[in-house]
Amino acid sequence: MNQPEPRRSESESSRLVVVSNRLPFAFTRNADRHWTIKPGSGGLVTALLPVLRDRGGLWIGWTGAAGELPGLDAALDEAAPNTGYALKPVSLTPEEVERFYYGFSNEIMWPLFHDLQSHCNFDPDYWRTYQRVNRKYAQVIADHTRRNDFIWVHDYHLTHVGAELRHLGVRSKTGFFLHIPFPSLDIFLKLPWRFELLDAMLAYDLIGLQTLRDRRNFVQCLRALVKDVTVQGKGQVLTVKLGDREVRVGSFPISIDYQAFAEQAGAPEVGRRADELRTALNQRQLILGVDRLDYTKGIPHRLRAFRSALHRHPELREHVTLIQVVVPSREDIREYHDLKEEIERLVGEINGEFTRPGGWVPIHYVFRSLDKTELLAYYRAAQIALITPLKDGMNLVAKEYCACSIEEDCVLILSEFAGAAVQLQRDALLVNPYDIEQTADTLYHAYGMAVDERRARMRRLRKSVHDHDIFWWVDSFLRAAISKDLSAFPLPDDYVPRYRVDTLSV
Repeated sequence: MNQPEPRRSESESSRLVVVSNRLPFAFTRNADRHWTIKPGSGGLVTALLPVLRDRGGLWIGWTGAAGELPGLDAALDEAAPNTGYALKPVSLTPEEVERFYYGFSNEIMWPLFHDLQSHCNFDPDYWRTYQRVNRKYAQVIADHTRRNDFIWVHDYHLTHVGAELRHLGVRSKTGFFLHIPFPSLDIFLKLPWRFELLDAMLAYDLIGLQTLRDRRNFVQCLRALVKDVTVQGKGQVLTVKLGDREVRVGSFPISIDYQAFAEQAGAPEVGRRADELRTALNQRQLILGVDRLDYTKGIPHRLRAFRSALHRHPELREHVTLIQVVVPSREDIREYHDLKEEIERLVGEINGEFTRPGGWVPIHYVFRSLDKTELLAYYRAAQIALITPLKDGMNLVAKEYCACSIEEDCVLILSEFAGAAVQLQRDALLVNPYDIEQTADTLYHAYGMAVDERRARMRRLRKSVHDHDIFWWVDSFLRAAISKDLSAFPLPDDYVPRYRVDTLSV
């Protein structure tokens, strides 16, 4: 058995089929029961939209709405012509959303894979629903793909889709990419379904991880928990042999559409708004933090480090301003609600202690989503980016900041626990976000860094992001998976590049 889509010639060009938890658009119904469509957000969408756009491929995912969705097919048909690829929805019931998305994915996988196992809720009902929903995704894939498509499944929500596809008889080549870190063996062992998860992942033809450290952790777990497995090879991609099957495992650090960010950051409107920001802050050095509301982002640690810097280095007072942008997320979950309250309490305490007559307020706190132009202006205006997650698969905000820093007179401070630190460690200032005083002193070092050194560092950072952009990432993954690059999924003959940023990583 293979996918039941109408048969096509085997010589027909392959399609790139992207499968993710959600479609790259947010769908909401307004008062007159019509659907409103807005571009999605997050690192995955930011990374993949430029790749899939106009190639005639297919994106499969959940719409973000639960239950019966009358009229949605028409809304999808309306969105598709503007994207250049087809959209196929996966429908979830409210119970599935609760137990699969909020439950297993975000109360088990997310905290465990970020080394925060104390946040986990190992509810067996979550596991059963997770398997059932992965089976549902696999059925939609089987119904809408053909033999010579390449099926690329993304992230921790969908580890079992490859195994479910094999059970359905689908024989297309499959790849899986994990966007979050893979934990070390001692952390992974705490997962009650550790054997089942590893077995399911080995159903893919290629498993991609962000960094060599993630790959090392994954291989260590395989050797400890999977019988009769051997791992061979050196370099970026290893071969895992299990019986008569071979699975490739590699590290592929994800990136951004550098050209799009750099060009849009140079737009006159972005430059004007960046100048307005600098003027409003009386030309003080602007320190920027941009994060989704999440306990992995280390926002309270960052605020404490900023307070420590003002104590330890009084000359920073009235000469720097921290703009902390927090994008709302999952506020109805108690942990996230409590985190928001902690952040706001710290901002209030620091501003209450250090605000001075004459208009200087140490922290400007922004709790809302930013539109594209506004965020690009923040990137342009900030002399220092303070990006300090407790752990992160990659952190594309760091790369976006570098791409948008077209004046190059700025400094990137980056957590050593972000995946991006592997690539950017030479010229970023790395910190341990748990070390409050070290982060504070690094902030002071960045403040006093000479312009020539700033420009030399940022020039090298920008070149690294430019040379290893999103298209490099996709090409390296596809070559490892099927010995082809993006040229195997051709653009139309009359295609004209459209450098634009539809979504933002936060």
